[in-house]
Amino acid sequence: MNWEAFRLSIRLASFTAILLLLIGIPLAYWIVTSRWRWKFLVEAVVALPIILPPTVLGFYLLVAFGPRSPLGSFYEAIFGTTLPFTFGGLLIASILYSLPFAVQPLATAFSAVNPRLVQNSWVLGESRGRTFLRIVLPLSRNGILTAFILSFAHTLGEFGVVLMVGGSIPGATRTLSIDLYDQVQALNHRAAAETALVLLVLSFLFLSVVSYLNRKRGAVGGFDR
Repeated sequence: MNWEAFRLSIRLASFTAILLLLIGIPLAYWIVTSRWRWKFLVEAVVALPIILPPTVLGFYLLVAFGPRSPLGSFYEAIFGTTLPFTFGGLLIASILYSLPFAVQPLATAFSAVNPRLVQNSWVLGESRGRTFLRIVLPLSRNGILTAFILSFAHTLGEFGVVLMVGGSIPGATRTLSIDLYDQVQALNHRAAAETALVLLVLSFLFLSVVSYLNRKRGAVGGFDR
């Protein structure tokens, strides 16, 4: 078992899941409440990583992060380093790749909140911001937790994007899934089996928690109305 790769994977998944909540909550609420006629284009872009081959997304990100691209040159001018094959580049790529796994559970949770509660709050003089913080967010807590778990689990097991954007640099970009691939390539099947078992057990535990939350939500007839 490569514990360095394990710690790096946990670190990457934790940062990705936290940042995705900060990005996903306002984005999902905008998707649920906006009446913009072209909103479906934003929804399609958010959902694109679900069906797009990871290597395709990884290739485009690698080009976009490169020093010859506007984004890559801007980043290098500000921070003095490049994004490809670094933890920072891996983090940005993971956020984009796992975006639908955060936004979709959040949008489902927000859309399930009883709109009469929100309207009553407005009638009583509460602002939209306070209504969101005091009513919508608390009633969506299971969806928020589901979004965090799915984002974390999806990042923990991602391979194609990590390989394209980060490569396999020990201590910097070599995650568990990359380590598993390297162990198989080296015919070290014992180490590969240990890494695969860890990923299997973690995935099972995460999905069990998500299933429990969904069943609990169904048992109370929606989002705590």
